[in-house]
Amino acid sequence: MEFISFDEGYVQGLAAGDATTVEHFNRYFGELISIKLRSRQYSAQTIDDVRQETFLRVFQVLRRDGIRQPERIGAFVNSICNNVVMEFGRASSRLTFMDDPPDQPSYAANADDDMIQRERRAHVRRILEQMPEKNQKLLTAVFLDERPPDEVCAEMGIDRNYLRVLLFRARAQLKQAVNRKRAANGK
Repeated sequence: MEFISFDEGYVQGLAAGDATTVEHFNRYFGELISIKLRSRQYSAQTIDDVRQETFLRVFQVLRRDGIRQPERIGAFVNSICNNVVMEFGRASSRLTFMDDPPDQPSYAANADDDMIQRERRAHVRRILEQMPEKNQKLLTAVFLDERPPDEVCAEMGIDRNYLRVLLFRARAQLKQAVNRKRAANGK
């Protein structure tokens, strides 16, 4: 990997969304973040999520405020990455996600199992209806309708990297809604 120095022009190109500069930034810092997190033995999914969230925050700051010392953008990206890693660590210790799809009834299942399965799906849909429309559509498209990610990205006007960030947030919100519902029902 070739280490490079950064200047005001590079940072301005990033903030302006110059395609070549953004592509270089993503490739260069994406590789550095991957190396850093692989050495800490994070999963590929976590590495991807941390990288995406780090880039999102860097671009938000660049477009909103800019940075005072463009030559130190590497340290800036690294510190944001460290913060995101800490947040992910705290979040994963508090949240558990429903990674597995609901159990599909077997062919030998009885009518009670089918009814329970339908009730679960209806329950999830009722909870989804209480969420913001954007998250509702996203979770329904990806998990209930099982539509391809590229199709969902095209419909929402986002890229695949940002789709992962949105899914992470929407799933966390769904988990909170489920927990609130359980607490309200006394379970």
